[in-house]
Amino acid sequence: MPRYRPHVAARPSWRCRVCGAAWPCSPARLALLGEYREDRIGLLVYLAGVLCEAAGDLTCPTGDDRLSDRFITWARVR
Repeated sequence: MPRYRPHVAARPSWRCRVCGAAWPCSPARLALLGEYREDRIGLLVYLAGVLCEAAGDLTCPTGDDRLSDRFITWARVR
């Protein structure tokens, strides 16, 4: 029986340790939405903290907008 492996970030690359996609990958996003299903603001606060950590590790030649999209924009209420 396969065991579930959480999709977590590997630092300093901020790639998923399981699937290798840019973190948060789709499975990580689903898990975070489930974990914070009753607290969307809490999720956004958590992701803002993660964004700050990632900004220190990653160099983004096109600016912080791409990191913001990657870490925060997907989680906003639509």
